[in-house]
Amino acid sequence: MILRNITGFLLGIPFVWIGYDHFVKPEIFDPIVPSYLGFPRFWTLSSGVLEILLGIGIMIPFSRRLAARLLALFLFCVYLANLNMWLNDVPFNGTLLSSNGHLIRLLIQIVLILINLWLAELFLGKSSRGPGQKID
Repeated sequence: MILRNITGFLLGIPFVWIGYDHFVKPEIFDPIVPSYLGFPRFWTLSSGVLEILLGIGIMIPFSRRLAARLLALFLFCVYLANLNMWLNDVPFNGTLLSSNGHLIRLLIQIVLILINLWLAELFLGKSSRGPGQKID
């Protein structure tokens, strides 16, 4: 439990920070929103709100399980922006990533999803069974 508390707190900080950046510097996030979604500023600000709320949510033990599940789903969905960057050579904040850079970014996204599933207690750790319950 202590490891989940520390991990949730430490992982929540960059999500809150990046979510905040969506409001301070939205112009760097707007271009990576896939064009088929339309209204890039809406998606930039909406994702910023979710990153802040879910980042705070994983930091607080009583909300961590739900927030971590939602954050894993969020990370899966926002990968559309990263994939858009990769497929359409869209620079982020003036930087165009190489194929290796995009692969590293994908691996980081997968690791973050797995960590959130662990924080949500969906695998690798605390069982959802109570003490004395039988396994069928």
